[in-house]
Amino acid sequence: MGKPPYDKRKLFGTDGIRGVANQYPMTCEVALALGRAVAMRARQGEHRHRVVIGKDTRLSCYMLEMAIASGVCSMGVDVVFVGPLPTPAVAFLTRSMRADAGVMISASHNPYEDNGIKLFARDGFKLPDTEEEALEALMGEDAYHQPRPTCDAVGKAHRLDDAVGRYIEFVKNGYPVDDDLSGLKIVIDCAHGAAYKIAPTILRELGAEVVAIGVTPDGRNINAGCGALHPEFMAKVVRETGADVGLALDGDADRLIVVDEHGDVIDGDCLLAIAARDMLTQGTLTHKTVVATVMSNLGLDRAVESWGGKVVRTQVGDRYVVEKMRAEGFILGGESSGHVLYLDHATTGDGLLAGLRLLASLRRTQQPLSELRKIYQPMPHSLVNIPVKIKRPIHELKTLQDAIAIAEGQLGRHGRVMVRYSGTENKARVLVEGPDKADVDRMATSIADVWMREAG
Repeated sequence: MGKPPYDKRKLFGTDGIRGVANQYPMTCEVALALGRAVAMRARQGEHRHRVVIGKDTRLSCYMLEMAIASGVCSMGVDVVFVGPLPTPAVAFLTRSMRADAGVMISASHNPYEDNGIKLFARDGFKLPDTEEEALEALMGEDAYHQPRPTCDAVGKAHRLDDAVGRYIEFVKNGYPVDDDLSGLKIVIDCAHGAAYKIAPTILRELGAEVVAIGVTPDGRNINAGCGALHPEFMAKVVRETGADVGLALDGDADRLIVVDEHGDVIDGDCLLAIAARDMLTQGTLTHKTVVATVMSNLGLDRAVESWGGKVVRTQVGDRYVVEKMRAEGFILGGESSGHVLYLDHATTGDGLLAGLRLLASLRRTQQPLSELRKIYQPMPHSLVNIPVKIKRPIHELKTLQDAIAIAEGQLGRHGRVMVRYSGTENKARVLVEGPDKADVDRMATSIADVWMREAG
């Protein structure tokens, strides 16, 4: 059978496996081996085992979907295809159907030439690092030559025809049953991605007047100048149509960026602040705590503390936010990028659910979003992204460390510096926060310049 298509390099980043489609590691060979490994880990108990597979709208999803399914079926495990659906829909369906695992084929906010694979356990939560490491081990040489089932022991595959309807009802149940969205005009930008049918349907069924954009995927236009990464077009449509709010999803609809009625952008930190105050007011925020990552603005801490709550932080990645929430019983968390997590309803970030919860807050306060957003005032900050070819350990870059130390000395206790590599892209990130916008811009640019020179 030859050697497995796996070279023992670490495959998983902060959010699954990701890369250029049809180049390592996003090849059919790797997808096939991963499918086999997922099936091997799933075969526990005497029941007939199943794996749910969903995807976004990228052209390469067809190729990878078939490869993963072949690997799963080759180990005697059945496949349930759910078609183009948001990542949180795959998590929900995996848990709802009592499947043994869930697979989402998507590169989220990345351009269409990229693709990725995210995995869910039978409880609908993303896999921890230890489980991903176990899967990589199963993709190695010894496991590749394990005996395979034959005849009627080979896995079967079928499509779940009502997957869309199931998820629509699940999301709608996250909105108060004694209210609807009548009287609101909402622009929804689906980024030509996985929620292109579902999102407008949900908003219309709840009574809103909907202006839908980014709803004509062609396999190549996902995230292209639209969606959560590019909310400027949505903002323009909001102003032109006189809408009350604009909601922008990314390619797999697990993140949300919002604009108010003036077209001004509201990020994930502001969404967390609005949700925190709403839940604190209602007495529903467990332990009066919000979980955020180290990249969230210090203004979030100040706002939540002023209402009697607190913010705890994790490393970057919504899965680490979820792990902290589950470990300590918190129900609200997220990232400034727009992942907002409500563990009282879902197991992962869900842009549609986050949008509905925001709209419910709007209805309760009877305020326009431009006024509601004022409860959160971010500290001046600057974020610079640097393209990198090789991610050299940051502690080895002495000149960079010196530049960071100088900036931290100037900021003192009134700000901070964060440097890190992206877990999903070949980029380095420099974040500086402080009391003066001009100063933080200068510091961030200076540190980024030093990093680029030293890293080559």
